[in-house]
Amino acid sequence: MISVAIVGATGVVGEMFLKVLEEKNLNIDKYTLFASRKSKGKKVNFMNNEYEVKELTEDSFKDEHFDYALFSAGGSTSEKYAKIAAQNGCIVIDNSSFFRMDKTVPLIVPQVNMEDAYEHFNIIANPNCSTIQAVLPLKALDEKYKIKRVIYSTYQAVSGAGKKGIDDLTQNKVEKFPYPINNNCIPQIDVFVDNDYTKEEIKMIEETRKILKKPKLPVTATCVRVPVLNSHAESINVELEYPFKIEDIKKYLNNFPGIIVLDDPEKLIYPLNSFANGTDEVYVGRIRRDYSQENGINFWCVADNIRKGAASNAVEILENLLKKDLE
Repeated sequence: MISVAIVGATGVVGEMFLKVLEEKNLNIDKYTLFASRKSKGKKVNFMNNEYEVKELTEDSFKDEHFDYALFSAGGSTSEKYAKIAAQNGCIVIDNSSFFRMDKTVPLIVPQVNMEDAYEHFNIIANPNCSTIQAVLPLKALDEKYKIKRVIYSTYQAVSGAGKKGIDDLTQNKVEKFPYPINNNCIPQIDVFVDNDYTKEEIKMIEETRKILKKPKLPVTATCVRVPVLNSHAESINVELEYPFKIEDIKKYLNNFPGIIVLDDPEKLIYPLNSFANGTDEVYVGRIRRDYSQENGINFWCVADNIRKGAASNAVEILENLLKKDLE
């Protein structure tokens, strides 16, 4: 009997975990929903049943055995409770940033490096939402043309900051962000570090290198919060080792798992945030040569940051692990 725990079940990503799991209807016999004390006792309709949310405690993974757990309750929760779960034989797929750069923890996007997930010590990390959507097209380009350098400029939706971020936009508050998000683009996501980059920018740089197995790859990033409810957009500039034809790149990207190319300038066809909402695909367009450097390319990339950039990626990891167990 396969038993799965959902930690952070009442949060934005946790709710999407449940939605995606319901759609996929995996071969799982039992689910248990956990959250903080303030959500204890909350009733949740899931898989045609009513579930009562339990409070997460130090004994949650000692009193009951779980085969797998999906965590999305923040780094401090993962630091404490994911380790307890792992020590008690549960395989944790963690959506926080806490384990991502741990050398003993695989950082996984199933379409890119699922093979790395099977070498784990009961903890697997889900990458940052903005990294997940970027590494699909980057992996495709690297396979064919070898990447030399990456420049990220991101345009990230408020849902990436959770319910408080959504409230700042929809209720015109200034609680989650340092300035009003209405009518503004805020060039700061997370806190600044010593080199004047933000933590979000450092995450993208370091996670890209780890996932693509290119520890010295030159990567830089500017991450911006924009007044959009959901789905992140990114402008990505890449320098490649080998020459290319734009039409070949469009075909190759479109054939890569999880990518849909929308690119026809004459018909004004390119990815929009609204196209990505509620989907698991990464949409790529505005694919064009960068004439300022040899073998340079620009493209625009959009994905649902809560679904593809968090919940679906984690559930896809779980789905692949379950298939592996059946082999």
